[in-house]
Amino acid sequence: MENQLVWKEEYNIGVDVIDKEHQRLFKIINKLFAFGKEEKKSQWACQEGIKYFKDHAMKHFLEEENYMKSIGYEGYAAHRHLHEGFRKKMLPALEEELEQTNYSENSVDHFLGVCAGWLIGHTLTEDRAITGEGMSKWIDLLPEEELEAMKKVIVQLVYDMFHLESHVLSDGYSGEKFGRGLYCRLVYGMEQEEENREIFLAFEEKLLINTVGKAMGIETNKLDTMLVNATRFTAHQFVKRVMEHLPDAEGCEIKEENLLTYEQFQDVFEKEKMQVSLLFDTGEGYFAYCVIAPHMLDKGAATPIGVENAMAEVEEYLKKRDIPQRQKILIVDDSMTIRQGMKQLLCEDYEIAMASSGMSAFRSIALDRPDLVLLDYEMPVCDGKQVLEMIRSEEEFADIPIIFLTGRTDPGTVRKLVSLKPDGYLAKYLKPAEIKQKIDAYFEKKI
Repeated sequence: MENQLVWKEEYNIGVDVIDKEHQRLFKIINKLFAFGKEEKKSQWACQEGIKYFKDHAMKHFLEEENYMKSIGYEGYAAHRHLHEGFRKKMLPALEEELEQTNYSENSVDHFLGVCAGWLIGHTLTEDRAITGEGMSKWIDLLPEEELEAMKKVIVQLVYDMFHLESHVLSDGYSGEKFGRGLYCRLVYGMEQEEENREIFLAFEEKLLINTVGKAMGIETNKLDTMLVNATRFTAHQFVKRVMEHLPDAEGCEIKEENLLTYEQFQDVFEKEKMQVSLLFDTGEGYFAYCVIAPHMLDKGAATPIGVENAMAEVEEYLKKRDIPQRQKILIVDDSMTIRQGMKQLLCEDYEIAMASSGMSAFRSIALDRPDLVLLDYEMPVCDGKQVLEMIRSEEEFADIPIIFLTGRTDPGTVRKLVSLKPDGYLAKYLKPAEIKQKIDAYFEKKI
């Protein structure tokens, strides 16, 4: 059986009741993986097996939450919020897919792959943070009630200002790129207080063209100086309206404004924790609303915009955006070392995105289509073969080139790779210069 979750010592957090339940959930998923490949499985048996997993997961969440409360864990609210997202959003969506497809093998695999990936990631980050062995990424999120209130305010404002029906795609947005965009940083604070509130707004370009652009009667299919400036002041008004609903923001005035490159925007997510990190779909394009407080960008990362330099800064920003677009490569590998190594090797000549699993890769592709996917063949849970099949099964993604990354090039492995008809394969043990040369050669052939 190819799909198996292997229990590792690093998954133990040192709390017996939690560690035992984690191991039990691993075993249940492994049994379901094995059962899902049996030819004579019945829909009823699948339903019962998945219900058994769900019941155990819900029981585990309650036990874990009770333990966190018993030790006074400061990250309890944020941790419970992640549980609730899985309970109330992710699981119902997966179950609906199972029912609509009559428990097809693909939908069962999808259910198990998502659940397994979520379980591993949650165990290694949020669960380990309970005992101080790790650090929660979302420990500084607003309390759930306040976050829900902010979502409602933003959805209503989008409707009031642009007459668009929007909905939340994620309340744990991690800075993924969603096509060509505009990234704004607005810093607000009180006159005599040092602590600031930083708001980051990320707009998909087509959303600005179809809203602010149309409202101004601008007939263009790309950002220009007038549209960027209009967006800046629309963003000011939007943020001000949101802050009117926040009691602790009364009296806040804008102190600084910057336009960021995507790399600067992404760097914020790598270095800082968010208080709010929401991603919305308006039907006309995506936008994100993110808040950090307190936070300061690295010195020199972006130039503050004022009355005296606004026109020059906007024009300079647009010049940078008009540099010919580089080819986009998505690197998919469960090893952070491999991902970072490949990024350092390729980022000078290519635009690089990274994903640590098949599901995160699929999401990245949906948000920002790459020109090439470098896909690890030997990933756990959802391996390279499954990810390739998942991508090829979607008509709009089926023609995206995929090159396998593999640590094995024995004849048997190579035959398996070739039979899947990828656009090529690369051995991970090659020297960096050889890997770079082969990727450059691939794109030269495409021209």
